[in-house]
Amino acid sequence: MRNLLLAMAFVLTAVSVNAQAYDGTGDQKMQIGANFQKYGTGIVVTYDYGVGENFSIGVVSSYVLGVKESVDKDFDSRIDLKARFNANLGSVLQLGNNVDVYPGLNLGLKNFGGHLGARYFFSDGFGIFTEFTTPIAKFKTRDLTPAEKLHNQFVFSIGASFNLN
Repeated sequence: MRNLLLAMAFVLTAVSVNAQAYDGTGDQKMQIGANFQKYGTGIVVTYDYGVGENFSIGVVSSYVLGVKESVDKDFDSRIDLKARFNANLGSVLQLGNNVDVYPGLNLGLKNFGGHLGARYFFSDGFGIFTEFTTPIAKFKTRDLTPAEKLHNQFVFSIGASFNLN
């Protein structure tokens, strides 16, 4: 039994060593997960493309599914689409090949904001991520309705990350 546990630990270590959380130019990652905020919960999908050794560009879209009763439930109130820029710092911080930390900026239909995320890959193709997003500048600043606040507040996301290379 002890030898079996030792062998499993060795295999898991070998798998995690070969995983790449960010591989530089040409790297492609897709993430899908849940987002949580004050006025509702929903889904988030991101795509990042590596354009340099430590930075990537991409898109992120979110759709709020569970909306509080006081919020307008129109489609355009629930969806957001953003372009994003990430500084992939896993290698700079020497966190290992399977970990990436990425602060970044995003420009969307509702605001200009920032995000801080982290990815951990268990294998070459699959990992988990978490991300915190907050607006820096809202396109409408006065008297926001609850629906306008959906994508203009602090958001926490967590989910699965996939390597598309």
